[in-house]
Amino acid sequence: MCLTKEKKAAPDTATVKKSPPQHPAGDISKPYNAWIKSFDLKAFTKEIDELGERLQAEQGEADVRHLKKIVMWSNMCAFTGILTMGLNAGPLVKLLAIVSLSTWTFSRWTMIAHHTCHGGYDKIHPEKDRWNRFKFAVGSFWNRLNDWFDWMMPEAWNIEHNNRHHYCLSEMEDPDLVENNLEEIRKMDVSLPVKYLIVAINVVTWKWAYYAPNTYKELKLAGMRRRGEPIPDHVNPTDALTIRVLLAGTSYFYSLKEFVTVVAGPYLLIHFFIMPAFLLAVEYYLGLPVGSMYKTAVGNLFLAELLTNAHAFVAIVTNHAGDDMYRFRDGCKAYSGSFYLRQVLASVDFDYGSDVVDFLHGWLNYQVEHHLYPQLSMLSYQKCAPLVREICDRHGVPYVKQNVFWRVHKTVEIMVGTTSMRWFPEKEERHYLELDKEIEVEKRAAKKAKVQ
Repeated sequence: MCLTKEKKAAPDTATVKKSPPQHPAGDISKPYNAWIKSFDLKAFTKEIDELGERLQAEQGEADVRHLKKIVMWSNMCAFTGILTMGLNAGPLVKLLAIVSLSTWTFSRWTMIAHHTCHGGYDKIHPEKDRWNRFKFAVGSFWNRLNDWFDWMMPEAWNIEHNNRHHYCLSEMEDPDLVENNLEEIRKMDVSLPVKYLIVAINVVTWKWAYYAPNTYKELKLAGMRRRGEPIPDHVNPTDALTIRVLLAGTSYFYSLKEFVTVVAGPYLLIHFFIMPAFLLAVEYYLGLPVGSMYKTAVGNLFLAELLTNAHAFVAIVTNHAGDDMYRFRDGCKAYSGSFYLRQVLASVDFDYGSDVVDFLHGWLNYQVEHHLYPQLSMLSYQKCAPLVREICDRHGVPYVKQNVFWRVHKTVEIMVGTTSMRWFPEKEERHYLELDKEIEVEKRAAKKAKVQ
């Protein structure tokens, strides 16, 4: 199971299986594991720790100004999309409306909400009543509507992504483990073209069909953990809860009605039907046929939804999948040596370096750095990526940085089952967990000596 930052987690009756599955042992003799033989975990941990402390200390006004610029870009996409979504002025205007609306939704989630909800601006933004992980988009429907309105409930996403995914990366408890979540498709007895078709459908629907219901499941599980409630033996909490499960009525955690009324329904109603309703007044004023602009806008909003799903899939789902990414068996303490190593071995960076390139990637092209230091600002990731890569190269740790579309290919191959992820050698995994304890003792001793 995942371990907390502060201490080893207590037994979690809501998530621990009665009979843990047997996982492959991993093969240290494989050529891609050769680096492990000479790897110094203690030295690597020390350098990653020191870099993180320095980056945190250097954050300030420049990071806030940078956030404001990205918010402005996102708002410009919103303004352009809303202004053009009801126009029936040819294919180029239609394309402009769809791309603008799609990018607005994409940027509001992947850049603004993502890094704010991680606490990237907690200590440096002057407007602490809003730009704080405990305030942004949570606490009321009004906050959700104003800060980050999407298919997912922000509170649920904070649990699923910020907690479960980040601190259980590539373990069975990772709710975003592609290889595990797509196991049914991987093993499906159908032709490969049929599997590719199923994946293609998932690409343009995954936010509402998979992510929204599964994040809400994690919120329900978090409540069960707090209350110490066990779940039936026949329910596997690591299985993805999708819209298909809800439609079948087989969800243990909540009903389809609850999902629609609490999570997805408000977004569906307001974003797609109420938001463009102002165009009915515009039509009346201009003397246009009733519903002409409104229907065009609704259609463009739904087309933008397909595009933003695909855009998010390309930038997000590909972050931790591929036959060159590692998987792990047991949990580790957050910000330990094993934790740092796993963030690098199970994450991939894409092309990066400029605000335009990073904006198009949703700032998810710094996935290695983001998982090492989830509490940093977007600007800090630009600064630290070359430094992290240099540390990894010096210690022989595989640092993967590739074109995002090549990673789409590698992710899809995992999804359909033509390739599989690597299992980190079991003996070395356990050895590093023991080393983590030694490193922790040494850290405490050094901190105590510094105080004295």
